[in-house]
Amino acid sequence: MTDELASDADAVDVRRAPAMALPFDADSLTAPLRTERMTLRPIEPDDSDDIWEYQRLPEVLRYIPWPPRSREEAHVHTLKRAGMRRLAENGDAFHFAMVLRGERSTAPVVGDRHRDRVVGDVMLRISSTQHAQLELGWVLHPAFQGRGLAVEATREAVRFAFEVIAPHRLEAHVDVRNVASAALCRRLGMRLEGALVEDVWYDGWQDSEIYGLLRREWEAERAPTPA
Repeated sequence: MTDELASDADAVDVRRAPAMALPFDADSLTAPLRTERMTLRPIEPDDSDDIWEYQRLPEVLRYIPWPPRSREEAHVHTLKRAGMRRLAENGDAFHFAMVLRGERSTAPVVGDRHRDRVVGDVMLRISSTQHAQLELGWVLHPAFQGRGLAVEATREAVRFAFEVIAPHRLEAHVDVRNVASAALCRRLGMRLEGALVEDVWYDGWQDSEIYGLLRREWEAERAPTPA
């Protein structure tokens, strides 16, 4: 497609594609999201110690293109992500901390305050404002895997995304070696849409799978069954 034709096609898409509910600002949340066992809220600077506990693990870094970080570097990274609180343009991201209620945080106690532990996080990132698409990402401390927590948190994040931000399509990019994340995508109702060969470099060239879910499919799955 020539640049001229691409521009004409883009203009048509802009007119026809339904817009997402943007901008979204984390400060507009009147309350955190709650699941059976967890609270999902925006990442905060004080979450740094808990996040460091899983961000530094080789089994986590194997599937996520994060570089190894010192505790201080991880703190800076958490500050950066905590400041990402607005979705408006392509590439903008927002991160929910997965707070496991009743699990004591590894962070130092301030006074008599007890903090519940952040055991993972869930990301929503704008893939395309023009085509109304969001990307879903997640990470969970390996010590808390196998308990259904990732499914519980991401399912609530998917609900929030479709009901509040209203994308046409939600996608997830998964390292082909990460069979647990691929299984999670399927449990969320996402379909395998394709594979990319050696599209990411970390620990060598790696292949990715792309999973997707349309809003109408998500709504149909939640619709009550006729009597």
